[in-house]
Amino acid sequence: MNDVLPDQAPLWEFFEDTARGWLARYGYRNIRMPILEKTELFVRSIGEVTDIVEKEMYTFVDQLNGESLTLRPEGTASCVRAMIEHNLLYNSAQRVFYMGPMFRHERPQKGRYRQFHQVGVEALGFAGPDVDVEHMVMGSSLWARLGLDGLQLEINTLGNAASRGRYRARLIAYLEGHLAQLDDDARRRLHSNPLRVLDSKNPAMRDIIASAPKLADDLDDDSRRHFEELQGLLKNAGIGFVINERLVRGLDYYNDVVYEWTTTRLGAQGTVCAGGRYDGLIGQIGGKPAPACGFAMGVERLLALLGESGTSVPSRAADAYLVHSGDSASRFAWNVAELLRGRGLAVVLHCGGGSFKSQMKRADASGARFAVIIGDDEAGRQIVSLKPMREAGEQVQLDVEQAAAMILKSNNP
Repeated sequence: MNDVLPDQAPLWEFFEDTARGWLARYGYRNIRMPILEKTELFVRSIGEVTDIVEKEMYTFVDQLNGESLTLRPEGTASCVRAMIEHNLLYNSAQRVFYMGPMFRHERPQKGRYRQFHQVGVEALGFAGPDVDVEHMVMGSSLWARLGLDGLQLEINTLGNAASRGRYRARLIAYLEGHLAQLDDDARRRLHSNPLRVLDSKNPAMRDIIASAPKLADDLDDDSRRHFEELQGLLKNAGIGFVINERLVRGLDYYNDVVYEWTTTRLGAQGTVCAGGRYDGLIGQIGGKPAPACGFAMGVERLLALLGESGTSVPSRAADAYLVHSGDSASRFAWNVAELLRGRGLAVVLHCGGGSFKSQMKRADASGARFAVIIGDDEAGRQIVSLKPMREAGEQVQLDVEQAAAMILKSNNP
């Protein structure tokens, strides 16, 4: 779990501000859910036989009432729970987004942390595939806004429950025929969650996975039609994609379309955005059944990709650093600082005393564009001395309103 330090925060703020503007343009509204939920919510939604539930969740017992609670490992289940609890889906579809930390007890490595941050986007009550494609178009639009290139969209279909049931039986039979070549995880999941075997990153399993039966052979007409229509809409939108038949995602609630945006520039953690359709989840956790789909972006991975692309966002320096010495000057300085801030300027008021010389060194080191200097003489006359710090110019004496106007004019020459 990492600290975001002041010099790093501007890149986070740039990304978050860009994302909020982008989401507003597509009509998505903000929802904010608790970081803690009842453990049962994630077990029921994500799936009991998944890496997340089996070994990655931060779960503990509430000492006050004995309830099992979990730090959220992802946002979709919490979002759906909130929609049901507040009756937001009653005769109404919803487009919402959330930003915030998620928690998984994983082996830390570049791009994979135990506290990580996501931007999640959910469309609830839409049957698609037009909304599925909207989400993929949104991703392409955001990469363009951020100046990111080289991201590839991979898509697949998992079919509906009946399709997966037929495929599951064929896959189990195939894997049982290669039992000696399966690793421990694959053997453990063979009968409980065999599709997750296809998502194995073990190189020794590559040939077995490559030769496994294809889920596409078991799709029913509705699932096949949905997937074909989605591809047509993507082509019409000018969004390039590849079909990855081994893409299954790691959460049990997905059905039909799943997808990932990937890059080769971040090593093993190449997925920066992923999502799909989860039509059964709302009914599964107690709501009236309704279609839904969504996606989530890994903020740390996207920031790493921005860094790889050379994007940097410098900290915004203050407009003015207010230097003061003397009792009456110090009292006047407080009023001046607030007046300048009231005019929309960023002002650092020197604290801690010291000579004019030492304070001017602080003003220079701060990066502020102007020093506003107040001594007892200025305080007695209710004026300030204004000195440019980043460009040529004479120090001048002005009243406070004139000083504010001069600084503002330099902001917008």
